[in-house]
Parts: sequence; C-alpha cells; structure tokens
Amino acid sequence: MKRTGSPTAQAPHEASGHQTLSAYIRARFDDFSRSQKDVAQYIVDHLDEVAFQTAEELARRANTSSSTVVRFSQALGFEGFPELQTSAREEFRRRVAAGAKNGLNGNSTASAAPLFSLDQSEFETAVAADHVNVEETARRISRRDVEAAIDAISQARRVLIAGTDQMAFFASYLRHLLMLLDLQAELVASPSQEALSRLGRIDSETLVIGLSAGRPHPLVVRAMKLARHRKARTVAITDATLSEVAKLAQTRLYYSSNSPAYVRSHTALLSMIQALAYGVYSRDAEQYADRIKAFRLK
Repeated sequence: MKRTGSPTAQAPHEASGHQTLSAYIRARFDDFSRSQKDVAQYIVDHLDEVAFQTAEELARRANTSSSTVVRFSQALGFEGFPELQTSAREEFRRRVAAGAKNGLNGNSTASAAPLFSLDQSEFETAVAADHVNVEETARRISRRDVEAAIDAISQARRVLIAGTDQMAFFASYLRHLLMLLDLQAELVASPSQEALSRLGRIDSETLVIGLSAGRPHPLVVRAMKLARHRKARTVAITDATLSEVAKLAQTRLYYSSNSPAYVRSHTALLSMIQALAYGVYSRDAEQYADRIKAFRLK
C-alpha cells in the first residue's frame, strides 16, 4: 500500500475498504514476511492487549523484535506503532460498545464482576487471565467444529498427535486420555527416527491432530501437510487463527492464551483437551464405563 505524507489511524480503511484493522491484516496476511506474520497473528488474536501494550511488549509476546513491530506498522501504511495502536484501540472500543449493546438487548449475559480488586498482585493477575481465557475460548468455539473433532477421533482407526516443545506435554496428555478409552493413539513430539517413521505410516484412515502455540514448529506443519497429501483427516488445536497449521486442517479449534506472564496461558488448552476426551467418552459411555472404573479414575 502506498504511504501518504501523513498517514492516520484510518489508513487501512481508506486504502483497502475494510472496516477494521483486523480485517485489513487478514486480507494482506500472505504478503507479510515470516516475522511480520508473527506480529499479524498476535494483533488479530489479541487485539485487546495490543490496544494498550508498548511496541516492546508486543514484540515479546509475538516472539520478535520491536523494530519488526515498527516495520510492520509502516508496511500497513502507518507512520509507526502509535498510529497502528490508535487504530487497534478504536476497533477494540467498537467491540466493547457492541458487546454492551447486545447485553442491553438481552443477546448476551452481562459481564461478571472481576475476580479480584483493581489493585491485583501478579499472582491474582495471572489467575484472572486464565479465567478470562477459558471464558473467551468457550464463547468463540464452534459447536459444529467440536462435534466434527469428536467424530473424527471416535471414527479414526489410528490417531496421530503432533506437538513439540511446550505443546509436547499437551499432546502426550491427549494421547494418554485417548488410550484410557482403548483408542490407538501415537505421539510425534520430536524429529526422532521413531517419530518420523510414525509420520511415514499416515494413511487415509489416520486422524492427525496438530497442536501449536504461536508460530508452529516445522515438524507439526510437516505432519499436517503429509496428512493432507495422503487424504487423512486433520484437526488443528491452536491459539493463532492465522496459523499455518490451522490453514492446513479440515477442523480448527481455537483457544485463547493471553497472559501477563512471560509464558502463554495454556489453561484453556488443557480444558479443551479434557473436554474433547470426555466428548469421545460420552459417545459410548456404557462401553467405556467399566474400563474407566478399572483404572480407578473416578
């Protein structure tokens, strides 16, 4: 987009016809560099934070540099990050106003009182963020997508779960929950020879579940691409709606991971994984009941 001599917060709207900053970023996403895509993903998925963060804080959350954030702002037609942030604040205010209007019209429940006082400790702030993430995930998730994921898990001859680094724990836990139901589930958590051989056995009767936070690991992307090539069913569980893993999947489950801490919040992810396993269990509770009792889990 050609920059003007005095770009304003309305530049994306004027130049592209999109009503919001988020819509403009989504439309131009494929044009960005790899590092700029990290910034774009974070802005789209965490607009409420971006509206009030510094460029340095945004860079840390997006795993990039503050100079990349500034260059990304300029690539959108802004003079710098402050102008982009102004646009983000305006979109955020419109969302809040729309939510309040819906509440008055009876289309949604009123906001609950905050868990803690405004003078929160770091501990309380982190716990409050986890609470909000679970609520946000529950509001945004599609029942149709959840049912599709549960169907895919229930019907698959073999389930392959791909998740590396911090996602390896959650991939392993999902595998554990499915194996308790006597489902054949395998794990790909590192580029080991054994893991690569598991990828080599992907076929049309395999379900591949890819877990990612932020920028997906190349191994997870590879698993999803191989699954698509071999006509396997795919499910993505991710905190980034513009993630490459999500783009490659047939079914996408998004969770919110906002956190004031130095790591992402995975509370909503854990809740989603347990809920998916329970959904599979509920499809044939009578069949699974005796097996679960044998493990003395309840």
